[in-house]
Amino acid sequence: MSDSPALLSRPIVLPVDGRQSPVASGVQRGVRRLFSQLGHVTLPEFTLANGRRADLIALAPDGALTIIEIKSSVADFRADRKWPDYEDFCDRFYFAVPETVPFDILPEDRGLIVADSFGAAIMREAAHHPLAGARRKAVTLRFAHSAASLLHALADPDRIADGRL
Repeated sequence: MSDSPALLSRPIVLPVDGRQSPVASGVQRGVRRLFSQLGHVTLPEFTLANGRRADLIALAPDGALTIIEIKSSVADFRADRKWPDYEDFCDRFYFAVPETVPFDILPEDRGLIVADSFGAAIMREAAHHPLAGARRKAVTLRFAHSAASLLHALADPDRIADGRL
């Protein structure tokens, strides 16, 4: 079976992840667009070695890792205190919020991105805390494995996963 140009030109559509609110999904889309413009590749809902799931992780061309925690509302920020557990797995850490979330509730010593479905802007740079080499390698390998698994799932939706169809 050969690949026809028509098949190769069709856009790949990822299934909708129902865990996020529409606002959070829009923020995620805008942040991913921003990081793509900066030359980074991103993965959503990235599971870290400690079992926590980062909303978004970005890998820069130089290997730097950035985690972005999306907060769609004041209530969302106040209800979730797991975000400090992410900082051991990245060089930079940002909060990403829609413009309706007041900035003053977010920690001033963390990066800040404002986003919507169309784009995003960095309002406050994140501090740079370089990862140790072994941790960087482990997170980067996990990133590669997650990305390849996602591509496999898209290419073979009827694949055997976890020992079952």
